[in-house]
Amino acid sequence: MTPRSGATETTASHSTSHAVAERIRSFVAGERLQPGDRLGREEDLAREFGVSRPTLREALRLLSSEHLVRASKGPGGGIFVAATPEEGIGLSLSATVATMLDARSIELDELLETRMLLEIPLAGLAAARASEHDVVVLRALVDEVNAAASDHAGTIEVDARLHHLIAQIADNRLAGALTGWIVDVLQPRLAEVIEPAVVVSVIADQHRDLLEAIVRGDPVAAERAMREHLVYVRDVAHAVERSSASEVAPERTEPSDIQDRQPPR
Repeated sequence: MTPRSGATETTASHSTSHAVAERIRSFVAGERLQPGDRLGREEDLAREFGVSRPTLREALRLLSSEHLVRASKGPGGGIFVAATPEEGIGLSLSATVATMLDARSIELDELLETRMLLEIPLAGLAAARASEHDVVVLRALVDEVNAAASDHAGTIEVDARLHHLIAQIADNRLAGALTGWIVDVLQPRLAEVIEPAVVVSVIADQHRDLLEAIVRGDPVAAERAMREHLVYVRDVAHAVERSSASEVAPERTEPSDIQDRQPPR
C-alpha cells in the first residue's frame, strides 16, 4: 500500500464513520429515544448499518465524545442512549466554553454579556407566553425562593432552576438551549462569588420580583427585573475580582442606573 492509497482509505473510513454517527443521531432524534434506552449490541449495530465493527466503533467514539451514547459490558450490555441530541450538544458546548474560560480565550465578562443579551428578552417572552400551568409552577418556585432566602446553597440551586424555567416558558427552543448552556457553565463560577449574606438576600429579592412580574403577565416589568438581577450579579463578580474577600459587596442597583449602563438594544 502506498502512502497515497493509505491516506485515501483513512479518509474514506473517517467519512463513513461520520456518516454512521449522523444516522445514529437522526435515529435517536426521530424515534425520540431517551437516556437509558438501548440501541443494541455493537455487532448488531454494525450489521444493521452495513459497516465493519472498527468503523462502527469510530462512530460510537464520536458520539460518546458528544455525550450522546455510552457502552455497557456484561449481560444485558450494549450501546445505550446517554443523552438526547439537544442535551448532548449542550453538554459538549458547555464543556468547550468552560475550557475556553479556563484558558482565558474568552473572558467571564463576554459570557455574562451574552447571557444578558439572551435572558432579558426571554424574561419578557416568558411573561407574555406563560400558561396557567406555568403560573402554578412559578408560584411554587416563589415559595421556594422565600424558603431559601437566607440559605446560600439553596439560593444557588433555585437560581439555576429559575433561569432554566424562564427560558423554557419563553418557548424559543434555540434561545432557551443557549441560555441553558450558559447557565450551566456560569453557575459553579458564580456560586463562588455569591457568598456574603447580603448578596444572597438581594438575589432572593430579585428572584421574587422577577417571578412575580412573569406571573402577572407583565413583559416590561419582567425584562426590567431580569436586567436588574443580571447586572447586580455581574457587578458582584467584578467586585470580587478586583477586591479582597473583606470588601463589601455592591448594593442593589436601581433600574434607572442599570438602564444608563446597558448598551443600546
